[in-house]
Amino acid sequence: MPKESSRGRKIGDLIQRELAVLVQREIKDPRIGMVTINEATVSRDLAFADVYFTVLPSENTEIVEEVLNEASGFLRSQLAKVLSTRTTPKLRFHYDNTIESGARMNKAIDKALARDESQRDPNQPDG
Repeated sequence: MPKESSRGRKIGDLIQRELAVLVQREIKDPRIGMVTINEATVSRDLAFADVYFTVLPSENTEIVEEVLNEASGFLRSQLAKVLSTRTTPKLRFHYDNTIESGARMNKAIDKALARDESQRDPNQPDG
């Protein structure tokens, strides 16, 4: 996989910051709840930006993703006013489930440690 360029990373960071503000201030859809923009990665040719988000409450992630993708044209036009690039990337929103995955892994690790602890022979010395 090719390494992301410094310029692409800077543009992705700018897109992330600007979208965080735009989503909170400009999108008035009551279905989206509290959205956090976690990351934006830009393709090498700056044609696309994949935007990863989380939302509270997390029950309606598919609906929020759909709403954000429907609003991507409006958000893109707002971004064009801020970006100093010849073209503004097309926005593709994706739900970021890394927090849920991390919580699930922590729970599994804690469960395994508790099981190991319960199977340990109390007469055996530690170490």
